[in-house]
Amino acid sequence: MPQRFGRPGLLGTIARTAVISGTATAVSNRVERRDMRRQGVAQPPQTPAAAPPPPAPAPAPAPAGTDRVSQLTQLAELKAQGLLTDEEFATEKARILGS
Repeated sequence: MPQRFGRPGLLGTIARTAVISGTATAVSNRVERRDMRRQGVAQPPQTPAAAPPPPAPAPAPAPAGTDRVSQLTQLAELKAQGLLTDEEFATEKARILGS
């Protein structure tokens, strides 16, 4: 059963990372446009923002014999990329091994 409050699960962490990445991209683009304006460089015409893609369907529940090794490998990759703190990594690792 998904948790509604408390520590975020792996999916919550991935969603949070996507939001942060999108925000960083928007800020970066705005700074770039501002710098171009200051330098007097002609800006390309603005295209209207496209409608966001529909949300991805929720993943199907994993079978009882979920491959823990692949989950732990993915978790380690997220930590190596700096997307998880040591505490988040330890919490998710305990959840995977405890299930």
